[in-house]
Amino acid sequence: MRALFKENVVEALVGLVVVIVAVWFVGSAYARTAAGTANGYLLGARFPNATGIAVGTDVRVSGIKIGKVETQRLDPKTFQAVVQLRVAGDIKLPTDSSAAITSEGILGGSYISLSPGGDPTTLKPGDEIADTQGAQDLMGLMGQFINRSGASKPAAVPPPPPAAP
Repeated sequence: MRALFKENVVEALVGLVVVIVAVWFVGSAYARTAAGTANGYLLGARFPNATGIAVGTDVRVSGIKIGKVETQRLDPKTFQAVVQLRVAGDIKLPTDSSAAITSEGILGGSYISLSPGGDPTTLKPGDEIADTQGAQDLMGLMGQFINRSGASKPAAVPPPPPAAP
């Protein structure tokens, strides 16, 4: 066995490097997908418009992923989207925090952005974030901009040409 190892030192080192890189890759993917939030806690939020949000959508604070959307449903009485957010257990949000559905850009996906408040008391598991803002309809806003691009009042219709004698 020792003689075999001496003959194949280079292959053994390359194999060790491959295993180390594979372990690093799996660990990095686990951390980036926030799979570690599985043991976090649930918070609720109600949105008037939840366009672009689905189960698994990111929940971020200051652009950093701290959780994901766990469930979503429609409240049959208020017709609002009720969303359950799973937040990492080490993140303690103040009770006056707000939630907004935000887009990463025109072609990017949507995520829920949490803005921490200043209240010294924190949200407990199962609490609901009261201050929410739903998704903006970007296509509708662009249509309004295009239809109103120009003067602030409609253009005057020119008078008809005088009749020929």
